[in-house]
Amino acid sequence: MYTGKTVFAQLMMFMPEYDFQKCVDQYKGDYRVRKFSCREHFLVMSFAQLTGRESLRDIENCLAAFSGKLYHSGIKQPISRSTLADANERRDWRIYADFAQVLIRNARPLYFDDKEFRLDLDNVVYAFDSTTIDLCLSLYPWAKFHHQKGAVKMHTLLDLRGSIPVFVDITEGAVHDINVLDKIPVEPGSYYVMDKGYVDFRRLYSLIHQCRAFYVTRAKENLRCEIISSVDTNQSTGIVSDQMVRLTGYKSSKSYPEAFRLVVYEDYASGVVYKFITNDFNLPALTIAELYRERWKIELFFKWIKQHLHIKAFYGTSPNAVYCQIWIATCTYLLIAIAKKKLDLAISLYTFAQTMGLTLFEKTPIKELFNNNNNPINLSDENQLSFWNS
Repeated sequence: MYTGKTVFAQLMMFMPEYDFQKCVDQYKGDYRVRKFSCREHFLVMSFAQLTGRESLRDIENCLAAFSGKLYHSGIKQPISRSTLADANERRDWRIYADFAQVLIRNARPLYFDDKEFRLDLDNVVYAFDSTTIDLCLSLYPWAKFHHQKGAVKMHTLLDLRGSIPVFVDITEGAVHDINVLDKIPVEPGSYYVMDKGYVDFRRLYSLIHQCRAFYVTRAKENLRCEIISSVDTNQSTGIVSDQMVRLTGYKSSKSYPEAFRLVVYEDYASGVVYKFITNDFNLPALTIAELYRERWKIELFFKWIKQHLHIKAFYGTSPNAVYCQIWIATCTYLLIAIAKKKLDLAISLYTFAQTMGLTLFEKTPIKELFNNNNNPINLSDENQLSFWNS
């Protein structure tokens, strides 16, 4: 009989302790702390995320029920909800934001040759989008959105190889998505795939094109341009036209003075026609359309984060408490991604996380949990999301 570490403790072994402590020390997170350290705070919050706890009382009761198994999971003792609430209010959320950057650096090399990325492309491909997390304005008066509603937005730049978030910015719901485009790191030679809400020709030109990176997005309906040249296309592939164009609007032509590419694609399955714009003139037109199709992965990431890491129910009402929870949820996602790859598990992140949540206190090697998994949970329900929306 295996008498080693619990599944939760095994998962947390992938947590780089030295780097975590550096993040804690930078913001003096454990200064004059006697009982509930930042590490225990992280473990308790990760436990709550993986098991789907919905409130502080729920966390307190669950930990008390498993009090005999906490020590072997790295948690010294059951935590009262007042202690956890105080930690969420006072612990600097930047500790966990910086730790997420450490985990990102550890996770990305593991997915460099990710087989789930379908395109034969050596360049790094990112998807950039945001998701809105609704809040009650009376409880979260700082999180202003519109029409007497409250919300925060989670703006994410996702590396599509492995679905690893490389940049996350959390803002009030009232902040327009396009403004966060100014903050994202732009790497020369990389592709940035975005929906048409991010079409701002001044930013596309100055932030991406002039940095020698590439963008792929959908054209807005009011696009005003002139055709400079066209190339022949094979319409049986769905490519209706492939043109080099230039803006004709007075302001837009000054914001983007160079030519760009307009690819028109028809999805024969639905009969819908899509117009894509890009500054890449070398890739085949069908690859441009397929690049945009890959953008659906960021929708799956947001759905996965919301449904399975439980950031819809917050454990505190201050900005610090909300940011702490979102960043620890992101760190937990990254730990799962790292563990899955290092354990060489041929399963989805969804299946892995679901199994973790059900077996956290089992003393079974993680790999053995999947040896006889003849009927695994799959992502078929998530794959029903539209590839082309937005």
